[in-house]
Amino acid sequence: MPELRKDPVIGRWVIISTERGKRPTDFSSVPKRRQNKLCPFCPGNESATPPEILAIRPNSSEPNKPGWTLRVISNKFPALRIEGDLNREGRGIFDKMNGVGAHEVIIETPDHDKDLIDLDKKEVEDMLWAYRERTLDLKKDPRFRYILIFKNQGEAAGASLEHSHSQLIATPIVPKRVTEELEGAGKYYEYKERCIFCDIIRQEISEKERVVLQNDSFISIEPFAPRFPFETWILPKKHSSGFEEIKKEETPALAAILKETLQRLAKALNDPPYNYLLHTIPVDSYYNDEYHWHIEIMPKLTKVAGFEWGTGFYINPTAPEDAAGYLREMEI
Repeated sequence: MPELRKDPVIGRWVIISTERGKRPTDFSSVPKRRQNKLCPFCPGNESATPPEILAIRPNSSEPNKPGWTLRVISNKFPALRIEGDLNREGRGIFDKMNGVGAHEVIIETPDHDKDLIDLDKKEVEDMLWAYRERTLDLKKDPRFRYILIFKNQGEAAGASLEHSHSQLIATPIVPKRVTEELEGAGKYYEYKERCIFCDIIRQEISEKERVVLQNDSFISIEPFAPRFPFETWILPKKHSSGFEEIKKEETPALAAILKETLQRLAKALNDPPYNYLLHTIPVDSYYNDEYHWHIEIMPKLTKVAGFEWGTGFYINPTAPEDAAGYLREMEI
């Protein structure tokens, strides 16, 4: 019989449709289409992108020239623009403001043919450290209230270029989804004086059913009420509300669990397109005992249709306990 499950953080309900139960081999993969066009992210084409904001250049090569191993640039076609004032305005019951923000691209490797799972751990560490550095820099801008880091892997997941990259967008408002998490975590803390994410981690470690991987510092789990099949979360075991608080010595453990989690998903699901996003505290917040930063990975295996749009309920054909079991069994 199908189950209704409630997300303990924001109170969203999902349907685990066990009668539609699907194994990894039941999901059809989306074939990759090779793009036969000039790639602006490849070495030698630096002039085709905006100037670099940050780069890792082991041999101290010249900026905006080849010789880099990671490069951060402004998005050439930004969703929000860095220039200008917000100019908040009300028109009757409607509110609007200028589309001010920051939109950056983190080019994770100079090798066009490598995906994130193909990078070595040091390259993944460098990517995570670039996330931190750009977050800390953009937090200085008083116009910004939230910084979201995300990755679209594959055309079906929204990637317009196949060269491996992730993105950062700073917004002048806190997104509704993040606000829901903050409010849910705050209510739980007010009632129990504990972080709900820390309680989730303790319970998952105790029950073991939904744990995919763990090391001394981080854990990878299938959440109890996932919206999508094989939705996977990565969280620090030690309480931390802001990703940018991560220390250099912690990045190897995070790089290792992120890389292996993605490798297991790729092997189990025949290299699916996916999105991941990093949820952290808002720009004007301080370290607190309520919220807990985390990474959410969502393979693109099912489609959101009329029922989901009309109700806010998601139908997931794979129980998270089964998904975690499949991923644990993968040999990497």
